[in-house]
Amino acid sequence: MLNTVVIGATGYAGAELVSLLLRHPSTTPAALMGSSRTADEDRDLADLHPRFRGGPPLPVRPLDLDAVLALEPDAVLLATPHEASVEHGGWLHDRGVRVLDLSAAFRLDSAGAYRRHYGFEHTRPDLLETAVYGLADLNAPKIRDASLVAVPGCYPTSMLLPVRPLVDAGLIDPADPVIVDSTSGVSGAGRAARPHTSFCEVSLQAYGAFDHRHQPEMARHGGVDVLFTPHLGAFDRGILSTIHLRLAAGTKETDVRTTLSTAYADRPGVNLLPAGTWPSVAAVRGTNRCDLGLVVDASHGRLMISSAIDNLVKGAAGQAVQCLNLACGLPVDLGLIPDTPALAVAP
Repeated sequence: MLNTVVIGATGYAGAELVSLLLRHPSTTPAALMGSSRTADEDRDLADLHPRFRGGPPLPVRPLDLDAVLALEPDAVLLATPHEASVEHGGWLHDRGVRVLDLSAAFRLDSAGAYRRHYGFEHTRPDLLETAVYGLADLNAPKIRDASLVAVPGCYPTSMLLPVRPLVDAGLIDPADPVIVDSTSGVSGAGRAARPHTSFCEVSLQAYGAFDHRHQPEMARHGGVDVLFTPHLGAFDRGILSTIHLRLAAGTKETDVRTTLSTAYADRPGVNLLPAGTWPSVAAVRGTNRCDLGLVVDASHGRLMISSAIDNLVKGAAGQAVQCLNLACGLPVDLGLIPDTPALAVAP
């Protein structure tokens, strides 16, 4: 059994991670901690997330990195804010602990990128070269040897899984930016109360057009220019992305389908749907799947891909578990396939 610790267990992604680890056949969290040294002291996770009621006690301790080290964990999973992940992840990594981070703290390639896109000074630029990007379905060999894994963001996952194989195969015209329009459920904004995500205020609306902090992550790991517009949807969890690309000359829909089918032939969690069938957030809710649908407009040389994921599972906790499995020498989908739908975010 693997010995794991979850830091930041009280947020939506952290709680989803705990839920998956409790069902995992080869690991269970040895300790759950909050994101700070004072938060959630002497509280059970069921007090914050009632879906855990009736199960085993799940005490959430204040953050104590020395106590984490004393547990000699096989891996520590961070579901903490970006700046906290830089501090805690760096401290643990320096002491030989394997770290899997669900924030964006180690996804970009320069400290300056964090100043521009995240608004803070990154104090461990050395780790930006060390971190392995945890896109489990496409980057498994590197993840297996990683001591620091940057688990991808939810929006980038929904874009990279369909687009990266096509870029690598030379099927996309590099002169044209990839246009990504995505709609996320409200859980993507986190658990903190904000007026625009309250029940009476939330609506379908765009935000962060062309300057969202996930855009550089998409561009870096997709190998393409990206124009990204996210939207907030009036539902709790899930992401639907609509992606428009210009095809390289002579590329046909059969070429696109063959490339994606080949890339994910042994990946049960990435599903290319038949022509005329389209993904939905309802179909992937609570699963670690990414469903893909596509169509080509041959007269304009354009490809449209639709992808759907659960932002809390495939876009966060489920992908982190895949990375944990790979880094610890276990089958990549252990504990995730067959999928068991999760309960709703809200009690």
